[in-house]
Amino acid sequence: QVQLVESGGGLVQPGGSLRLSCAASGRAFSNYAMGWFRQAPGKERDFVAAINWSGGITAYADSVKGRYTISRDNAKNTVYLQMNSLKPEDTAVYYCAAAGVGLPRHAAGYDYWGQGTQVTVSS
Repeated sequence: QVQLVESGGGLVQPGGSLRLSCAASGRAFSNYAMGWFRQAPGKERDFVAAINWSGGITAYADSVKGRYTISRDNAKNTVYLQMNSLKPEDTAVYYCAAAGVGLPRHAAGYDYWGQGTQVTVSS
């Protein structure tokens, strides 16, 4: 079992920045690829970014490429999502997830999920 707890969400103005954190506990964190997803009201949960076990390989959705950066610190059992140049359409609940195999871009590829943190981009 892996337990995941997100933090760092909040209200930010368009053009602003936020950094989300996801702290993991339980089984060896470095065994897992980690991903971030988001879900807006009435919409499906969408892939945002993913990072492999070592941090050497990352993947991003086209909608966030160049604005978001995913990173991890295996010594702290934490994965981060730095979000810059935020737009109102980035408003959603953001979830982190752990995958035991591969570097999935789809939610079904992940084994463990956090409870989510709300990000609201509004003036």
